[in-house]
Amino acid sequence: MTLIYQYPPLIPGILKKRYKRFLADIELASGEIITAHCANTGPMIGVCTVGSRVQVSKSNNPKRKLAYSWEMIQVNDTWVGINTAIPNQVIKLALAEKIFPELAGLYEKIRPEFPYGKDKKSRVDFLLSSLDKSKPDIYIEVKNTTLSQGNVALFPDAETTRGQKHLQELMAIIPEAKPVMLYFINRADCNYFAPGDSFDSVYGKLLREAVTKGVEVMPCKFEVTPTGIRYLGLAEFMLRQPQA
Repeated sequence: MTLIYQYPPLIPGILKKRYKRFLADIELASGEIITAHCANTGPMIGVCTVGSRVQVSKSNNPKRKLAYSWEMIQVNDTWVGINTAIPNQVIKLALAEKIFPELAGLYEKIRPEFPYGKDKKSRVDFLLSSLDKSKPDIYIEVKNTTLSQGNVALFPDAETTRGQKHLQELMAIIPEAKPVMLYFINRADCNYFAPGDSFDSVYGKLLREAVTKGVEVMPCKFEVTPTGIRYLGLAEFMLRQPQA
């Protein structure tokens, strides 16, 4: 399958340390150590090992405080995308190209960051609508997923009250609209997806409740390479995290 998203030319390096959540020191092939912006504010369990191969991009914007951005890390033989700004860009392109069979023929219009929920104070990542008014609007919330347990991708990797709220808000729009929770599995080595119950049991409980009420779960697998990102199809959804 062709690339959905193409990276700008990336620069390889070795991770020296990640600190203050937003910063990572990386040694380039020249021996120079640069500080890159880390867009992932989570714990990054399993995808932040010092000494691992990484790839960074460099901006030419003179107004940026840090010219470099940390894009991905190699875990075993698999590249894992860690820049949380990328998944929504990829999904927007994928929706425009209509590559998801599960949503085929259900929409013509794509609206990102659409206000919804109580008092319209929340924003869903994407609202899809059809010219055919008999078809319901589709609300899509996207969650970047990098944690794995063997070949099972897990979300979340920490307690997330924000994520819990998103599930509750998606359940609240049923039956007026079609809610979709899309997990962006930012690595190609996971064939299964499950809620990270051991990290946030409340989230896992809410996700199972959401499924029974009609929220569609789409665990989307992506292959990440220094060249770009490809869609690999859906991982198999497991209702509970496997016991370690």
